[in-house]
Amino acid sequence: MDPLTPKSHGEEVAVFRHGLIGAIALRSLTHGERISLLRDISAQRVRPPGSDTTRCFSVTTLERWLYAFKRDGLDALVPRARADKGRGRDLDPALRELLCDIRREHPEVSVTLIVRTLRADGRIGPEVTACTVRRMFCEKGLARCLAVDGNEGHGGKTRLKWQAERPGALWHGDVCHGPTLTLGDRRVHVRVHAMLDDASRYVVALRVAGDEREETMLSFFTQALMEHGKPDALYLDNGSTYRGEMLQLACSRLGITLLHAKPYDAPARGKMERFWRRMREQALDHIGQVASLADVEHKLRTWLSRFYQDTPHAGILGRAPATVFAEGDKVRVDKEQLKGALTVRTRRRVRRDSTLSLGGVVYEVPFGYLAGQVVTVATCFFESTTPVLELDGKTTLLRVVDPMANAKTRRPPKRPPPDRAKGPVDFNPGRVLDEEDEDGDLF
Repeated sequence: MDPLTPKSHGEEVAVFRHGLIGAIALRSLTHGERISLLRDISAQRVRPPGSDTTRCFSVTTLERWLYAFKRDGLDALVPRARADKGRGRDLDPALRELLCDIRREHPEVSVTLIVRTLRADGRIGPEVTACTVRRMFCEKGLARCLAVDGNEGHGGKTRLKWQAERPGALWHGDVCHGPTLTLGDRRVHVRVHAMLDDASRYVVALRVAGDEREETMLSFFTQALMEHGKPDALYLDNGSTYRGEMLQLACSRLGITLLHAKPYDAPARGKMERFWRRMREQALDHIGQVASLADVEHKLRTWLSRFYQDTPHAGILGRAPATVFAEGDKVRVDKEQLKGALTVRTRRRVRRDSTLSLGGVVYEVPFGYLAGQVVTVATCFFESTTPVLELDGKTTLLRVVDPMANAKTRRPPKRPPPDRAKGPVDFNPGRVLDEEDEDGDLF
């Protein structure tokens, strides 16, 4: 059980005052005896609550406390606040009205900026401080409201602590910008991609890369699906990494609801932001010397396994993320489902030189007779990102064109040679020219 303590500083001061005059209050004394005892207490140096020094209290003060306690009890010894508290005694009514109007018109502007502007205009003097104005705003219920979601600060937004109903119901995904490393003769930006289960705070996937491309995100997302099954919903921010058509198509095929947070609303994704903060403080900011991005990923995975996944988490009542996540039911996804979900098909026209362009890369089509034709090219981000040509129910792997090698390669035939007939065919167009009709006329 927690120790019994005063409920406020005022009650603590009242208890202190009662300790000085309490013994006298219980005794029946004459006026002279009472004054004599109060003089003895007045000569003692005591330390009031919250004070750094000792001091003495006058007989008049002690006598006032004694009569107040006898009349109304301990509540009478609680110090009373000033009647003009929070009103700003240095602010005249017109200035207070002006400040309140400025706050109502610009609720997102800081008090420091308001005071600085008015002082530069000569409308307030140096005696008016930012603390005075800030206390006055608090007393009138005009605390600063930051602009969020285009609301321009009017009323702000009510925040509630929320959590998914079970592990696997919702995954968060985000990218953390790490330090810039010097690897050899080049500088590499560290980008940490991660996915976090909402209900358990368990990290289902983590990848360190030097970019924020959608292909990188799909790669480690696929890894998480194979290891932990699929979630009901995926909660992401509005970055270009998470707004691509491939991710939307893959989630729709797998039955995963894709959600995006509102722009400029970082608190809406507090669990992910809190994880990034913890990872930075305990691992990423102390990564030390590394030779590659793989070394960074290895160190972060070591930190996850040793100091995060199995460590009690306050957000889930002191339980470990790995323990809570293991209690959830996993919806498994097989390779065929992933292969079908992550296959993207596009239509491309083959150029006259038997090449086509896909994603800024030029590939060579092995069939010369397809020049000028529109073909279907499929790319599977599960097994390989190399495009495949789909033609008549068959697939052919495309390779990046090599102009130097083609300069020494024999050209393939424009069209495949036709199959020979099985035997002679009775076909003679000139025979009809030698025949006559019944009247002797030629056809």
